[in-house]
Amino acid sequence: MNNETSPKLRRWLCCTALAGGLLAGQAALAQFTMVPAPLTQGAPRASEAEIEKEYRIDAARHLYAAYPMRIFRGKMPPMLYSVMAVETEIDASGAVVNVSVVRKPAADEVAPWVVAMIRRAGPFPAPAKVGTATVHYFDVWLVDKSGLFQIDTLTEGQR
Repeated sequence: MNNETSPKLRRWLCCTALAGGLLAGQAALAQFTMVPAPLTQGAPRASEAEIEKEYRIDAARHLYAAYPMRIFRGKMPPMLYSVMAVETEIDASGAVVNVSVVRKPAADEVAPWVVAMIRRAGPFPAPAKVGTATVHYFDVWLVDKSGLFQIDTLTEGQR
């Protein structure tokens, strides 16, 4: 056998690598096709926050309580699958009024997954002491390819 790879073997190697890449991409994509049911039920306790910046912590904790099975524990890996900035408008009773993607994630499948999780997690703690008709809760979602996430407000950092 000579040192050159035969054309037939090269085609086979190329197809195998392509199929492996497609399967890996499909596996990552599959993590974001189903939105888990939130574990929180009923209206949560009202927030004690007096300003939107303080309310951000209560909202992030509410999301962590709703999806504990999806929280990445420990420091996030250096290369994240996706990073996305989201603004959620919440009314005085804690209902989700609107969810806007402020910074689109690199992986297109992540945005609808995150938006759906936010909507399903409602109602959020009522922002009773903020003193406005609605609260704008802004946060950054740090998403791993496994489908686990952290929210910037409560992140444990990156390795």
